[in-house]
Amino acid sequence: MPRSDVPARGDTEGRDAEGRDAEGRDAEGRDAEGGGRPPSLLALPSYLISHVSRISHDVLIAAIAEADLKLPHFATLTALADFGPLPQHELADRLGLNRSHLVGYLDTIEERGLVRRTRDTADRRRQLVELTPEGGKLQRHLFAVAQRSQDAFLACLTPDERAVLSGLLTRVLAAGDKGGTRTGIRAGARTG
Repeated sequence: MPRSDVPARGDTEGRDAEGRDAEGRDAEGRDAEGGGRPPSLLALPSYLISHVSRISHDVLIAAIAEADLKLPHFATLTALADFGPLPQHELADRLGLNRSHLVGYLDTIEERGLVRRTRDTADRRRQLVELTPEGGKLQRHLFAVAQRSQDAFLACLTPDERAVLSGLLTRVLAAGDKGGTRTGIRAGARTG
């Protein structure tokens, strides 16, 4: 049943060049900012972050898939490019990956000649992981592709807005890494 407060499809009276009414809604009643999403959810940063993450994740995954890799492979190559050779367990910790999962990711990119694992001469129990020249070349290419994908994804923001967004998200991430955002509240818990 059509809503009485939303003009019928095709009704352009009182609409701007983009087909929006005075309140900014399109002919289907969706507003420009939230796309018709519940305002109460749009007021929750965690809801926004989750959905924006999904959108950006899809764009980045598609870009990385060009090299027949997945996001953890790209993250591993990029961490090694940033930090240089690392013990395998430290690499997993810095990436926030399960150590046993990292082994599988490393197997894949090592088979492709992108990384090399060697025994740490200071502690023979540890394996050091390092980029090969081919891995470094691919990482630089993929990082440029990823940057272009992010530019497309964030095209609605000015460079200054992007910097502010990145800065704020980095602060939230750092607080989470330190345990500062954990409140002890879990889904379904009673708060009052």
